[in-house]
Amino acid sequence: TLLQILGTLSTPDSGSLIIDGVDTLSLDSKKLAEFRNLRLGFVFQFYNLIPNLTIKENIEVCAYLSKEPLDIEELLDTLGLTEHKDKFPNQLSGGQQQRCAIARALASDNKIILADEPTGALDGKTAEEIMDLLAALRDEKRTIILVTHDEKIAAYTDRILRLEDGKKVKRRY
Repeated sequence: TLLQILGTLSTPDSGSLIIDGVDTLSLDSKKLAEFRNLRLGFVFQFYNLIPNLTIKENIEVCAYLSKEPLDIEELLDTLGLTEHKDKFPNQLSGGQQQRCAIARALASDNKIILADEPTGALDGKTAEEIMDLLAALRDEKRTIILVTHDEKIAAYTDRILRLEDGKKVKRRY
């Protein structure tokens, strides 16, 4: 729910949502879609890959929407997908599909990445590599908001906000 609201995919019941100085609740649907495309990258828990596009084409779709996309071949290489770039999502493992979803979110070079369990379907080594990549992006002045149940993954973050039943119960800065 939190990522849905922060990603402007759902509207909060009350209050305001100001992201990067923009009151997103005041935007009409066209401006909101433009805001989302230019500023937010999404890594969904269930990938949301387009089944009839290859892995490379899935990534290119998001890069196409960006003013300054990252190099797709470099993303494929970094995420270990080069040999799979001409395959379709149903030809890949869950971990490979998740890496494609991450590449898609990164391709548009947005300054805010919202990630819902980005390492959930990955083995330990690949999860570590993905978290190292996300940490490097954070060091490039990107904001990454990550939801996870994994304490090892949470340890990669600068800040932790723990929620229970929708209420803040603990934080570390």
